[in-house]
Amino acid sequence: MAKYHIYGIGNALVDKEFEVTDAFFAKAGIEKGQMTLIDQDQQEALLAQLTEEFGLKKRAGGGSAANSIFAAQYLGANTFYTCNVANDETGDFYVKDLTSAGVATNLGANRESGVTGKCMVMITPDAERTMNTYLGITADLNHSHINEAALKDSEYLYIEGYLVSSDSARHAAIECKKIAQANQVKTAMTFSDPAMVQFFKDGLIEMLGDGVDLLFCNEEEALGFTGAENLSAAMVALKQTAKTFAITCGAKGAVLFDGERVIEIAPNEVTAVDSNGAGDNFAGAFLYALTAGHSWEQAGNLASKISAQVVSQFGPRLDAEQYPQLKSEVL
Repeated sequence: MAKYHIYGIGNALVDKEFEVTDAFFAKAGIEKGQMTLIDQDQQEALLAQLTEEFGLKKRAGGGSAANSIFAAQYLGANTFYTCNVANDETGDFYVKDLTSAGVATNLGANRESGVTGKCMVMITPDAERTMNTYLGITADLNHSHINEAALKDSEYLYIEGYLVSSDSARHAAIECKKIAQANQVKTAMTFSDPAMVQFFKDGLIEMLGDGVDLLFCNEEEALGFTGAENLSAAMVALKQTAKTFAITCGAKGAVLFDGERVIEIAPNEVTAVDSNGAGDNFAGAFLYALTAGHSWEQAGNLASKISAQVVSQFGPRLDAEQYPQLKSEVL
């Protein structure tokens, strides 16, 4: 039996959340609803502007795969997370956030000098999240950060699609996939964001290689990656890339393909206030349920329940005690 249920690799970013208006995006020249990479000077200027106009709502350790790992860990999985943060205050905050949750990690006290990545998460009244990200030292994630022993002793490898934007991080993800496949570790990947599909499709294809066991994406990403005109056609095309997949469809719920059947997952009706982390938590809860021996229907229902709760409150994940409570209502 594997020591870890899930070995994740992804960016390590500290999220800073702000409630903003649509008018702010027009004034600041920011594209709504997507993740945009910015440099350090741009981020510092944006942070000052957001803090002055709106005030900081919440700070939390984030990153797409990290949010998934936190969710799986809080639900009861044993997890390992490979990432890269600097030897600064923000990095200290991130490491403490991981380890206090019980997540094993490659990070220790001997971290490199530099600047830990940060993500400005801007939430509008329609609950849509827009992100401007300075990757900082997480862009330097590379093969040296991989813990091969932990990866080989895992049931699933989970790869974050955002890694495609950094050459060294993309190559590290590809190396992880090779190690996993050579050691009968199942592979899972998320596209992470429509912008990754739009601007880095070739890199995603390189990361996918000969395909993955399980792919996570939302409807917009599925359509964008496949070029299909509708979801049914996109699902047919995705079968060439992934043995199984889970596609989230917002308020319409989700659709799964378990390798044989298409399974529709009903949505959970909530009042949405912040969509940040919803897809990440869906993936984390889904992977937890599969590795705990539950059916695809049960995994989908748990993931839908968890992600719905995430969008009903601020922040990229729930409080630790909320996860087992929601699990008890579904499983």
